[in-house]
Amino acid sequence: MTKPPTDPLAETTLASEEVFDGVLLKVRRDRVRLPDGNTAIRECIRHPGAVLILAQRDDGRILFVRQFRYPVGQPLLELPAGRIDPGESLLDCARRELVEETGFEARDWQRLGMIHPCVGYSDERIEIFLARDLIDVGARPDADEFLEILHLGIDEAEQAARDGRITDAKTVCALFLGLPHLSS
Repeated sequence: MTKPPTDPLAETTLASEEVFDGVLLKVRRDRVRLPDGNTAIRECIRHPGAVLILAQRDDGRILFVRQFRYPVGQPLLELPAGRIDPGESLLDCARRELVEETGFEARDWQRLGMIHPCVGYSDERIEIFLARDLIDVGARPDADEFLEILHLGIDEAEQAARDGRITDAKTVCALFLGLPHLSS
């Protein structure tokens, strides 16, 4: 997204071309004017946005999912998350994803913040929610999702992020944002 021209670091889009249109992502190649007047090429992955849910059970444990991530070729431990569907509100998306991936609904929701996980090449934004007062209603994963659900204590989750068992950036960020709000 181009900043207003009053920002001395702003780059101005001169030309834009969509070079890939996939199921989830689009890729754009833009020619931009730099702050010093020169031009450069910028490639950007367009993403519809996502939500992430930091869901805490009444016993204090946090819901995690472990799933195979094709781009990195291995299963990762993550907080539940998913893409925002067209026309879907952020909270409706968070509610849907929590049930689909973990089988829990929540009565208490709080927005914790928003992150841009890949600013060097993507416009993706992830809205982070804290969910509490959980009710088990049974998981409903998407047909192409194969998940293992784990319940970690707060200290264990924090340690897993510190020692490298959790490498997913959105999960690490959400834990950082959420820790002050979690009940032991």
